[in-house]
Amino acid sequence: MKQLSLLFFATLLLTSCGNSEPSSVDTIIASGNVEELQQKRNELTTEVQEINAKIKLLDEKLKEVSPDANVPLITSFIAKDTIFNHFVELQGSVETDQNIVVTPEMGGVLTNVYVKEGQRVRKGQTLARVDDGGMSQQLAQLEVQADLAKTTFERQERLWNQKIGSEIQYLQAKSNYEGMQKNINSMKQQLAKATVRAPFSGTIDDIITEQGSVVSPGQTPILRIVSLNDMYISTNVPETYITDVVEGKEVKAFFPVLNKTIDAKVSQTASYINPDNRTFKAEIDVPNKENTIKPNLTARLQINDYTNKNAILIPQSIISENAQGEQYVYVLKEKQENKAVASRVIIETGKTQGDQIEVLSGLENGAELIEEGARSVKDGQTVKIISY
Repeated sequence: MKQLSLLFFATLLLTSCGNSEPSSVDTIIASGNVEELQQKRNELTTEVQEINAKIKLLDEKLKEVSPDANVPLITSFIAKDTIFNHFVELQGSVETDQNIVVTPEMGGVLTNVYVKEGQRVRKGQTLARVDDGGMSQQLAQLEVQADLAKTTFERQERLWNQKIGSEIQYLQAKSNYEGMQKNINSMKQQLAKATVRAPFSGTIDDIITEQGSVVSPGQTPILRIVSLNDMYISTNVPETYITDVVEGKEVKAFFPVLNKTIDAKVSQTASYINPDNRTFKAEIDVPNKENTIKPNLTARLQINDYTNKNAILIPQSIISENAQGEQYVYVLKEKQENKAVASRVIIETGKTQGDQIEVLSGLENGAELIEEGARSVKDGQTVKIISY
């Protein structure tokens, strides 16, 4: 800065010299006399040389009395081993296998719906009933006939045990009774299809068909039941991460709508790669104690695909590159109090996370690096360390 001031002073001095004799210079130029022009040029050149010599003397004296005048100011930090977790960022959607629309197994009139929307139900609980078309009366008649067949069989069995009666009568009674039992069991199974039961414990999310409507087996949706307990996030992972994103890897899941982040783990990865987009499916179990996470909710995922327990991380902003494409940083050597020498070090970098980058080689634990001012120093230059 002082050198610039001196140069400015010299310029003013030359200007003042020129202004002191403007008429003579103008007169000489106007005259066009070669000898006078050459003589005046030589005089001015001599003056400039004398001024430059004086400036050089002043610079040497400044360097002697103030050696820090041209020393660049920098800040530094210590590179230390740390645990480096790299995350691949993906987007997923919340899903559950326990989110189904219940349909009847028997066709007919929907006579009763026993639940309401929002109601919690247990597995096996009766949700609705379809008109059985008189099957319950038929079952009652079969049971009466079965009771008679049972009485007949028991009587024939006692007689047979007493060696009274024929074997054929005994076998006919037995066959008739067993046949009636099978018919009753078959009728009960058919009649059970008239009752719509909860396939799992959950919440009635929607009543789709009102009672009194005619329903068809396996086709007419009656209601939707959802469980928020066994939920997971499904996402598609690029095939390049097939060896890194595996079962058990830690995941941070952020739900923008809820402004909520949870810690989870990869519970399952697919063995099949989709040829259309070159991805494989991964599932992450979602703890949902508060029941705030719903199916189809969007989630932003950070899946830990790489961990280095002894990594050196540095800001990407301090890295420069030479003509050979090599990356380098400056470390401090020969440190004495707040002064040191900047030494250029070639490094090899790895993965990045945010504004930090992993250094694979070139730096040792405890090395002191130049941070601010890293791009304005030169190799072997003395620098002054400042702190904020």
